[in-house]
Amino acid sequence: MVSLVGLALLGLAASCLAQPAGSPAPSAPPAGLPAEVRATAARLRDQALQGTRAYEIVRSLTVEVGPRPAGSKAHDAAVAWGVSKLKELGFSNVHAEKAMVPHWVRGEESGEIVAPYPQPVHLAALGGSVGTPDGGIEAPVIAVPSLDALDEVTKLDPAQVKGKIVFYDVHMERTRDASGYGKAVRVRGAGASRAAKLGAVAVLIRSIGTDHNRTPHTGAMDYQDGVAQIPAAALSVPDAELLAAQVATGKPVTFRLKLGAHRLPEVETASVVGDIPGREKPEEIVLLGAHLDSWDLGTGAIDDGAGIAIVTEAARLIGQLPQKPRRTVRVVFYANEEFGTSGAKAYAEAHKAELSHHVLATEADLGAGRVWRIASRVDPAALPIVADLARLLEVEQGKNDSGGGADLGPLSPAHVPVVALAQDATAYFDYHHTANDTLDKIDPKDLDQNVASWAAVAYVAAEMPGDFGRAPEVGGRE
Repeated sequence: MVSLVGLALLGLAASCLAQPAGSPAPSAPPAGLPAEVRATAARLRDQALQGTRAYEIVRSLTVEVGPRPAGSKAHDAAVAWGVSKLKELGFSNVHAEKAMVPHWVRGEESGEIVAPYPQPVHLAALGGSVGTPDGGIEAPVIAVPSLDALDEVTKLDPAQVKGKIVFYDVHMERTRDASGYGKAVRVRGAGASRAAKLGAVAVLIRSIGTDHNRTPHTGAMDYQDGVAQIPAAALSVPDAELLAAQVATGKPVTFRLKLGAHRLPEVETASVVGDIPGREKPEEIVLLGAHLDSWDLGTGAIDDGAGIAIVTEAARLIGQLPQKPRRTVRVVFYANEEFGTSGAKAYAEAHKAELSHHVLATEADLGAGRVWRIASRVDPAALPIVADLARLLEVEQGKNDSGGGADLGPLSPAHVPVVALAQDATAYFDYHHTANDTLDKIDPKDLDQNVASWAAVAYVAAEMPGDFGRAPEVGGRE
C-alpha cells in the first residue's frame, strides 16, 4: 500500500525544475508536486508579489494597540483585536484560547557612571529582572568579555566579584541567518545568576543587538532556582562602549543603577485561533504561527507584528481561492512568546488529542526581511517536496533539523513536521527589543515576498495528496 508521503512523491523526477520562458512544452506531465498543486501555489506566490493586505494588518495592530507585553491590559486589547481582525477577514472557528502568563512591569530606570568620569547612560532593565532598592545600587564595576571569562576571573581570585556590578561586554555579530544572536544571547539569560553565585550585586550587559544607537535592547532573562536574584540591565551599544572605555583606563570604575522593575501575579489572557476549513480533510491541520505579545519599548512592529500579518494574509489568500484546499489552514496568534512560550504550551496541551493530525507547522518570527532559505524537520522521504518548494520560491534549501521557532517547540513531542522559512536577519537586530521596533522599519514589498512564501508553502501542505510524514527526533532553531 502506498503511503501518504509516497503518493506525494510519485513521479518526482522530472518537473521540479521550472521550464525556461519560451521553451517548448514537455511531452509528459511535469513531476514533483502534482502539476495542479504547483500551478496554484505559483499563482498564489505571484499574486502576493503584486501586493497584499499584510502591511495594513501590521499597521492596524501597531497603531490601534501598540506595545502589548504579556500580562498587560494592552495584551488583552491585542487579543480582542486579533479575534475581530480574523472574523473581519473571513476566517472560521475564530476564538480565544486561555493561557496563563507572567506579568512583569518595567518601572522607572536609570544608570550613570559615577567615577572616574561621571556620565549618564541609556539602559533598559532585562525582562523579569528584580528592581534595585529605592535608592539604587552604587558599586564598583568588573568587566568580563563572556560568561566563561567570569569563571576564569574568579578562579584566580574569588573575591574579585563580591560586592561588585558585573559588566558583560559580549559583542554580537551581524549575520543573515541570526546565528550571531544565538551565540550572544546566552549571557542575557544566564548572566545574572552566574554573577550572583559569586557575590555580585547587579549585572549590566552590552545590548544583544547590532546597531550603534543609544537605544538599549531588552529581552527575557532567567533566574536560577536557589540563587540570589540581582538586578540586570542592558546598556545601549554606545553606552556599553563608553563604560568599556572607562574600564580600559585602568582607573576604578563605579556605577549607579536604579531599576523599578517588579513582578505581579500571573494573569489569565489568551492566544487567538482562526481557521480556513479544508474541503476534504478538515480535521488535518496546517498551522501558521506568530506571537501576539511584544516588549513594551517599541510598538512590536517587527517582533512580531510582521509575523502576525504574514501568516494572516497568507491564510486569507488561500481562503480566497475558488476551491479551498483539502486540509484546514489554521492561524495561531500565540500569547507570551517573549516570557517563556506559555501560549504555545497551552495550545499544545489543549490540542494534544489532535496533534497527530497537524500535518505541518511553520512560524513567522524574524521580522519582515526577505525569505532566502527553506529548512525543515520532516520525514526524510518528504525532502524532495521541500526541494521542490525551494525551487518554487527560488530560495536555498537548508538542513532537515530545524526547530522552526520558539512557539513550535511544544509541538515537538508529537513529532509535528516543521518547515522554516528563513528571513533575512541582517538588519533585524538593529531594532529587535528596542524602542525603535516601529512600523517604519517594515518594507511593504519585503512583507509581500514573505506572504508569497508562506502562502505557497501552506497551500502545498494543505492540498497535496500526501503529507510530510512525522518529524524525526532532532531539534534546534533554524
